[in-house]
Amino acid sequence: MTGSVETPLLFSPYQLGPFQLSHRVVLAPLTRNRAIGGIPNEAMAKYYSDRATEGGLLITEATVISPTAAGAPRVPGVYTEEQIEGWKQVTDAVHAKGGIFICQLWHVGRASHTVYQPGGAAPISSSITPISSRWKAQMPDDSFEDYSVPRALETSEVPGVVEDFRQAAVNAIKAGFDGIEIHGAQSYLIDQFLKDNVNDRTDAYGGSLDNRCKFLVDTVNAIASSIGPEKTALRISPVVDYLDGVDSHPLALGLAVCERLNKIQEDFGSTLLYLHVTQPRTMTLIAGADVPKPSEDEGILLLKHLRKAYQGSFISSGGYTKQTAIDDVAHGYSDLVSFGRLFLANPDCVKRLKLDLPLNKYRREYFYSGDPLLGYNDYPFWDEKEEAAPAK
Repeated sequence: MTGSVETPLLFSPYQLGPFQLSHRVVLAPLTRNRAIGGIPNEAMAKYYSDRATEGGLLITEATVISPTAAGAPRVPGVYTEEQIEGWKQVTDAVHAKGGIFICQLWHVGRASHTVYQPGGAAPISSSITPISSRWKAQMPDDSFEDYSVPRALETSEVPGVVEDFRQAAVNAIKAGFDGIEIHGAQSYLIDQFLKDNVNDRTDAYGGSLDNRCKFLVDTVNAIASSIGPEKTALRISPVVDYLDGVDSHPLALGLAVCERLNKIQEDFGSTLLYLHVTQPRTMTLIAGADVPKPSEDEGILLLKHLRKAYQGSFISSGGYTKQTAIDDVAHGYSDLVSFGRLFLANPDCVKRLKLDLPLNKYRREYFYSGDPLLGYNDYPFWDEKEEAAPAK
């Protein structure tokens, strides 16, 4: 009698809110700096559609919500009509392949430079504390300089930024996206309000955990009220040390966010689309050897606590291999797993992981180059490699 090998849960269907997914492998958000002039283009349409599968979930690169939101060259926006029109060709291409497409909404806050700000003004943040010089801002000419000293938003200005997020979400739906993911991670603006080593405010947005969560809660409520909670998702990284964004009690912060999301869902009578949590091992890869590497147990412990606390669909990301993804989904630590670099270098990532095929290696030197082909749209599919192989 021949035994059968059971398909790992990672490759099984999943009901994500209103969307029936055919598998649980997700394209993670990856800033690739290919949007010339901030406008989505044909190269981006090819990149995303090549990675789309029937019933597969894709999340865009971080997409800026307003003129003050950018902090790097060639990043797409979703706040002008030209940007909305540019995104339509991308969403159409993904939907033609049967993919589910989510737009990640981004404001970098203090992770910017005056060169990217209207009138050369200071970037906005929760405080006036700049990012330390161990981190560098990528300039329009692709050189690197220190981040600029930010200015702290006035209390009266914060609702205006909430409105920018809300309008960007409305614009994303107009552009054809199936939903949005609020970028509340990696020490960008929302995270700058959440984390106590950055947020030194004494107003309604600083001090206590409740106050530090207020900007996030207001943003989630505003977007969910406009496009529906079932189209609204959030990404957080409470344990990550990136761009000097750390918190003295990261697990307590993560649990506080989960508690408030559960309350929002209770108020709406509907769950949000998902919560997306970045594990600390991701940022070790980005930051380099000078950042202490969290242990594997710390990452799993974080996932277990937040997964148990949040009452909805849960995505995790962070340096996953095929086996660690299979294990985390099998153990119930996550419902879905997002892959970044592996998906960048392997447009047919889902097929390769499922069939255990060899993987292309990514080319780091082209990550942020702006080239529409090299290191972006020239990674071969497995079938193309087979066809190109010499006959034996």
